[in-house]
Amino acid sequence: MKIRKALALGTLGLIPALTGCLSHTRVVPKTRVADVIISTSLEAMAKQINSRYEAVNTFNASVEVSATTGGGLQGKETQSLAFSGYILMRKPEFLRVLLLLPVVRTNAMDMVSDGQNFKLYIPPRHRAIVGSNKLTTTSKNGLENLRPEVIYDSLFIQGPEENQIISMTTDIRVIESGKKKKDLIEEPAYAVQILSKPEGSDTRTVRTIRVIHINSTDLLPYQQDIYDPDGKVITKAYYSNYQFYGQTPFPSNIIIERPRDHYSLTINLTKLTLNEHLDDDQFELKIPEGINIETLK
Repeated sequence: MKIRKALALGTLGLIPALTGCLSHTRVVPKTRVADVIISTSLEAMAKQINSRYEAVNTFNASVEVSATTGGGLQGKETQSLAFSGYILMRKPEFLRVLLLLPVVRTNAMDMVSDGQNFKLYIPPRHRAIVGSNKLTTTSKNGLENLRPEVIYDSLFIQGPEENQIISMTTDIRVIESGKKKKDLIEEPAYAVQILSKPEGSDTRTVRTIRVIHINSTDLLPYQQDIYDPDGKVITKAYYSNYQFYGQTPFPSNIIIERPRDHYSLTINLTKLTLNEHLDDDQFELKIPEGINIETLK
């Protein structure tokens, strides 16, 4: 017994020394809790999402757009020059995206959509494409998989439709401090899930349609994940630098990632006018004669 007791005491005496030898201390970024945290309910959050979407009936923005294609799976990444241009939207789903070539400022790309079908004209390539907004056949060139609904759904965050349900969970996100980049701010966040309704009593048929990530300091979205019918994320959109237009906040920087198509878009708004009148002809695209029109099915 005395021997066992002595061994035990000896082992305990070695622990501080062993801990000092086997442990390692490193400096990590310092985090602090956010100064202002706003609590809310699912009902209030759903009301805010719907009211922000309903507050925008037309949208007329001057933008700068750049694209990145490729990624880790392809072993390379290519970033385009920033194109200036315009994005117009009129509800229910009319959209026009017009981009201009740098310096000469002639049309680089012109795309219009009525919510169901789209037309795309690329003057430098003497190419025109028409087809459905729904992507059915993918191209190896990531940007050729771009459809108007990707831009529409990313820019204008919608609440649940009649055949959908909504739920909310809490999360934590860590962001850089604006004053000291080495300091990090830890703040609670909300994740609002838009889900399909179950078919009858079978809850296995419920699937995630979208997840809207909302920070707790101002209750504005900072990320949106959009899922396909198989439950895989097809679009990730990130929002920052909100500006107020009257009582309506809108992000000045939007990054749209399409991980499965291996491309991303960065959209910076340089000027924005909401709810001004937009004529029908502003959503018409006339393709010049002699241009071969490719139809996508």
